[in-house]
Amino acid sequence: MTASRSPVVPVAVLLLLVCGAPWTHGRRSDVRIITDGNWKELLEGEWMIEFYAPWCPACQNLQPEWESFAEWGEDLEVNVAKVDVTEQPGLSGRFIITALPTIYHCKDGEFRRYQGPRTKKDFINFVSEKEWKSIEPVSSWFGPGSVLMSSMSALFQLSMWIRTCHNYFIEDLGLPVWGSYTVFALATLLSGLLLGLCMIFVADCLFPSKRRRAQPYPSNSRSLLCSPRETDLYLGSGLQLDRSMGTPDKR
Repeated sequence: MTASRSPVVPVAVLLLLVCGAPWTHGRRSDVRIITDGNWKELLEGEWMIEFYAPWCPACQNLQPEWESFAEWGEDLEVNVAKVDVTEQPGLSGRFIITALPTIYHCKDGEFRRYQGPRTKKDFINFVSEKEWKSIEPVSSWFGPGSVLMSSMSALFQLSMWIRTCHNYFIEDLGLPVWGSYTVFALATLLSGLLLGLCMIFVADCLFPSKRRRAQPYPSNSRSLLCSPRETDLYLGSGLQLDRSMGTPDKR
């Protein structure tokens, strides 16, 4: 006679798996993700921001230290964030990222570039001991919110859009490389012509040219003829001029 299997064991195993699932996948990261849509949050409070790329070996080596540092963010009252420059090219241009990884410290809208050792202990000391005060902040002309850096961000986004269109023409539409270049050349020429016409139109509206008025001509043609008295006076003056020069008078 076989003993009946108790349903308590499967239920206990199921509860153990459910409770242990979050630990198998690891705890939720404390690092915040910054994008073009929420980057203005950096202008308030204190932040440490890392700019990285998934393919960068140095960035991959930094990730464990950065994640460990983020766990101290609440105690240090600092927000720890990161930016993927491959996904956010606009922020790459806005912050002038020329090397990876690049780390910035921000305090109430003032940005400073961190160039110290890249360990959790050094990050904690940099914030807790306020070592960032010894670093000169980025000039307002080159701040991420300035007009210059906003233009740079738009330029980086445009370059990424052009690259995406180029890949679409070649891979999806099957155009040759020279065909894609031809499309961009024609688009550049057309946009230049339209921009020039718009500038001429705006300049003509703001600074209209002054037109000269035509001089009125006499309506009566007889007014162009001299009267007999005016003719006699003119001829008389001519005779007097001849006499003063010694020209014999002809009678």
